[in-house]
Amino acid sequence: PDVTRLGIAKRQRIRSGLDFERIYAGQQRLGDRFLLVFAAVNEQGETRFGLSVSRKHGNAVKRNRLKRLLREAFRLSQHELPAGLDLVLIPRQNAAATLDDFRRSLVQQARRLAKRLERSGES
Repeated sequence: PDVTRLGIAKRQRIRSGLDFERIYAGQQRLGDRFLLVFAAVNEQGETRFGLSVSRKHGNAVKRNRLKRLLREAFRLSQHELPAGLDLVLIPRQNAAATLDDFRRSLVQQARRLAKRLERSGES
């Protein structure tokens, strides 16, 4: 796919607190040194994501930069991600991660979580 034309549709964003709670409650999570990813199966058949960047990451400028990087990582990698997952992305502190680090980490964690969710029979 043409990378310049990939957007993020509104329906791909997780914004409701209930959705976040449901994903956290599922307790399916994986992390590496760049990213902690929580996952749950959704009914839409489309992968959605939400971001959680706490104040521990610094001031608003730093947090917003992290959020932009994570959104861009999702946008560029969305076709490599397993379908039908809800993901919450939490950047690690002091990771000094680049966009490529986040992309690699996101795809890797999401695939492993999808396999784990399949095995646990939630899908």
